[in-house]
Amino acid sequence: MRRLYPEIKPYLTHSLAVDPPHLLYLEESGTPTGIPVLFVHGGPGAGCEPYHRRFFDPEKYRIILFDQRGCGKSTPHASLDNNTSQALVADMERIREHLGVEKWILFGGSWGSTLSLLYAQTHPQRVRALVLRGIFLCSDAEIHWFYQEGTNRVFPDYWQDFIRPIPAVERGNLLQAYHRRLTGNDEIARMAAAKAWSIWEGRCATLKTSDEVVNHFGSPHTALSLARIECHYFLNHGFMQPDQLLRDAERLAGIPMHIVHGRYDMICPLEYAWRLHQACPESQLRIIGDAGHAASEPGITDALIRITEMLARAP
Repeated sequence: MRRLYPEIKPYLTHSLAVDPPHLLYLEESGTPTGIPVLFVHGGPGAGCEPYHRRFFDPEKYRIILFDQRGCGKSTPHASLDNNTSQALVADMERIREHLGVEKWILFGGSWGSTLSLLYAQTHPQRVRALVLRGIFLCSDAEIHWFYQEGTNRVFPDYWQDFIRPIPAVERGNLLQAYHRRLTGNDEIARMAAAKAWSIWEGRCATLKTSDEVVNHFGSPHTALSLARIECHYFLNHGFMQPDQLLRDAERLAGIPMHIVHGRYDMICPLEYAWRLHQACPESQLRIIGDAGHAASEPGITDALIRITEMLARAP
């Protein structure tokens, strides 16, 4: 069973100005001459964490992390201005140019898989390989499953805490009800909604509920950006056309794709990883039988690190 590599610190950090008012936090760790890999975090709005550097052998990889618009160490925090999928893809391309990278590996989970696929379909010539975990195609059906009807049947107890901030009369469309509160002027209501939204996700992320994961999701800084930005994106269908990522799967031809998905993922059901695998027949799908959604679960961590080891050996 592979475990995370030892803790490391960045050897270089950057502050990259993109569309106003956004300033992106960007860091590099590992080996400057190593294989470039971009860690594409989830959410949208979650931000990077120090352990995200540890999926890669630091002697072989140039490990690049960045916080997407409005989250993590990027500023302004929780901003929805000029915050769309197309803007994030443009940011990734600007990062590549800024760092002088010719081609890189994209390593993304959950929303990070969405954004990695969208970038790869837009700039296929810039992608050496895709390592994707917890596939999320950002379809209306997936969003409805987690935020309206589906996951609530598995976690009816946690669901009660999720819907508590919303009056019964508004529960027919929870996305819209949450959006009103998360973008409203009532700071107390906004933070209460943000924490309820984010804790719901944290509780459902692992096969066995992890206090560490829940506490991270429920921290005010993470909760506010995660809830506001996710709700903004999901209410706008991810700023994509219906089934866009599957429709354009042919653009990924020739790019090695490695998919890791927990069989008991309650946030992003395995069905969608299977659909992506069918649309990209050369892809490799690893189903982890004792895992849910989170990259921190042992079986998923093991599979991801085995893939990065294999890619480091590739000619």
